[in-house]
Amino acid sequence: MRRLGHSIVTVALLSAVSMSGRAAAEVLPSWSQWRGPAGQGHAPAAKDLPLAWSESENVAWKTPVEGKGWSSPVLERDRLWLTTAVETPLSETEKAQRLANVENSSSLQVSGPVSLRAVCLDATSGKVLHDIELFRQSQPDPIHSLNSYASPSPILDGGRLYCHFGTNGTAAVDAATGAILWKHSLQTIKHENGAGGTPVLFENRLIFDCDGSDQQYIVALDTATGEVAWKTERSGERNPEPQLKKAYGSPIVTEVDGRAVLLSTGADWLYAYDPTDGRELWKQAYGVLGFSIVPRPIVGHGMAFISTSFMQPELLAVKLPIGDALPEIAWRVKKSVPNIPSPILVGDEIVMVSDKGVATCLDADSGDVRFSERLGGNFCSSPLYADGRIWVGNREGQTFILTPGKEFHVEATNQLDGEIMATPIAVGPALFLRTDKAVYRIEKR
Repeated sequence: MRRLGHSIVTVALLSAVSMSGRAAAEVLPSWSQWRGPAGQGHAPAAKDLPLAWSESENVAWKTPVEGKGWSSPVLERDRLWLTTAVETPLSETEKAQRLANVENSSSLQVSGPVSLRAVCLDATSGKVLHDIELFRQSQPDPIHSLNSYASPSPILDGGRLYCHFGTNGTAAVDAATGAILWKHSLQTIKHENGAGGTPVLFENRLIFDCDGSDQQYIVALDTATGEVAWKTERSGERNPEPQLKKAYGSPIVTEVDGRAVLLSTGADWLYAYDPTDGRELWKQAYGVLGFSIVPRPIVGHGMAFISTSFMQPELLAVKLPIGDALPEIAWRVKKSVPNIPSPILVGDEIVMVSDKGVATCLDADSGDVRFSERLGGNFCSSPLYADGRIWVGNREGQTFILTPGKEFHVEATNQLDGEIMATPIAVGPALFLRTDKAVYRIEKR
């Protein structure tokens, strides 16, 4: 890949004829946050998506992206944004020196100076419009070998892009000009494995979890200034072992009993907060060890469905309290529960795909298993419901297309080069897939 400064050369597969036939500024439905408009993995505006593609079939464009990042893209009108981290390689001797006194270092990787960046692509052509350095860390903390320095997904709202890199900082960018509006670097915690959780936006608050091995809290930044609007310490009793106090959750705002409620998964507890001021409303213990939480809660049928993540994970259905009632666990499932991928709720069924590639369908009301079948491969990306189907990609570059419902049916399997770590997005007739090497616009050609 040829590089000029920080520019990225686009490999565009659109012909000149097809390009000239498109509008100069294509307007697609917006995709403002990780897992779609409601953050639940649904793509309501997707239609007529292709069921088959490859490196040479139904690819409108393919754009290599410098660096490494597992963040999912976001989209507004004709602009697609994502984050990436450009690392400086270290020698084996330098790596050994950096990891010499680090616990559990066999699962970690380390980099020299790293540039944390926001990249904007033209959604029609794949051309790079902006490539902006937001932060530079001269000696970044080690991260897990399955993680990246740019795993939290950005958020687009009101012409602003919000980019979060955990302890390495949070920034707001003018989405039209690429100008940096503010930076915030005060939430320094010990992630141990690098940042993973994506923020959620509520009105003028950008809210994210801060659950390190050293301290655990949730914080909201004022979207206009980047200053702290509120900060709430975790109140639930946690395991005395520091490594079991951390979490990588992505909070979600939902409506419960007629009011907005912020649901957040910390170690051992599901918390509910008032998103306006951070006041804790209630909390529910998992009843089992739960730490390093990654999957985002999904909500429906009067319940929140959460994974306890690592060390024999369980999927819990937590009944959301109405009036003076208390939350309670309605049911729990222990088999083939994912550590990393989030589940998805489609109608009356929950579908989850484990890290080792087992797809399981559960009845949302009872937790009864409808099917549990192996797809194959290893998974970090979360499933997407779009155009009447469920789409999910694995680290081997395959995307499986499943038929929703109580019966297991794979409609198609498609292969791309590279690993799929990021969750795809779907708007209109286009599916945008990010691998570890490039971003693709998949569309019927």
